[in-house]
Amino acid sequence: MKNIIEINQLNKSFGDVKAVQDLSFRVKEGELFAFLGVNGAGKSTTINIMCAQLSKDSGTVLIDGADLDRNTEHIKRKLGVVFQNSVLDSALSVHDNLQSRAALYGLTGAAFKKRLSELSKLLEFEELLKRPVGKLSGGQRRRIDIARSLLNRPKILILDEPTTGLDPQTRKILWNVISDLRKNENMTVFLTTHYMEEAAEADYVVILDSGKIVAEGTPLELKNTYTGDFITLYGVNEDTVKSLGMEYEQIRDAFRLSVSCTAKATELIIHNPDVFLDYEITKGKMDDVFLNVTGKKLEEGTDK
Repeated sequence: MKNIIEINQLNKSFGDVKAVQDLSFRVKEGELFAFLGVNGAGKSTTINIMCAQLSKDSGTVLIDGADLDRNTEHIKRKLGVVFQNSVLDSALSVHDNLQSRAALYGLTGAAFKKRLSELSKLLEFEELLKRPVGKLSGGQRRRIDIARSLLNRPKILILDEPTTGLDPQTRKILWNVISDLRKNENMTVFLTTHYMEEAAEADYVVILDSGKIVAEGTPLELKNTYTGDFITLYGVNEDTVKSLGMEYEQIRDAFRLSVSCTAKATELIIHNPDVFLDYEITKGKMDDVFLNVTGKKLEEGTDK
């Protein structure tokens, strides 16, 4: 797969605050790319630069082979963006919001009606078209934000915390749509999120801290590097667990042992067959990766 986004030595400061420091990464065409960091890590600053909403101090940004400095308007037409905060006009109806946005892409008349029909079915908002956006629930409004970003059939969809605060049903609808678009249109998705179960589904993950990359790789690579495995052991007493000489914690009706890797777990089980009669092995989660890499927990809120 070719690189559809190439960021090289990107820098951006606000006074004495270095929001982005010598940032370099690649995004492959068609992949789900997760861009993670605590609030203030530099995620939104990077996104705003990519979308030409903010000037950079130095570095290069190439999107679909085009240099952002020389091809700004061309690149903007390749992007669909869902920002943290909705950019819809609350006073206008859903239909009028989308119609005014579509007109910026030259999408009018029958072409707009066709695209609106496709998106309203895909995102399940056909019954909302005449309703003012200001009267919508948070989940309904988010569906319209997504529709707005998809009007121009973008090659790259940038999602800046798209599901924060949404109910599970709406989150499921949105991810089903995104999955279908990636599969059917080879659309690249650039995601920031505070939900680590979403990041765990990514093809590649970059973790930022204070504007710098502190870890990157596939979810599996990151788990293998920054967390161990866990063995949940059932049907034994605590004295038996203590005799294994392993770090453990009690959870409900079981004990959870921490081991450095799957090979160590296998070795432990083979050497203690009478103890490991009822158990399961799980890898550490992306939450564990993030905490071990940054020493911080993700929190919802506005980033810089």
